[in-house]
Amino acid sequence: MAFQCVQPAVPTLQVDDATARITRWDFQPGAATGWHTHGFPYFVVMLTDGVLRVQTEQGETAVPLSAGQSYRRAAGVEHDVMNGSEHPIAFIEIEVKDPAGLRTPPA
Repeated sequence: MAFQCVQPAVPTLQVDDATARITRWDFQPGAATGWHTHGFPYFVVMLTDGVLRVQTEQGETAVPLSAGQSYRRAAGVEHDVMNGSEHPIAFIEIEVKDPAGLRTPPA
């Protein structure tokens, strides 16, 4: 079942090169990303305290997270993420396209 999204979350692409894609996501209360699947493993770092409501085919989970807290996920899981907080939240998402590229300093 899909979230009743008030409005879409707002992605701001910060880096997109051969090594990584880094996106800042800003969510008003009730905003959601929409169903999607990552083609690469990724990390999320919270910029604010908040509750992420995450839907997968297995169901929905509410995940309370603090500013500075992070987690990682493997590629390939279809999901939707909604702000379950009563205030705006934001996080940085880092998708790793080529781990070997992380050993080389950026130009």
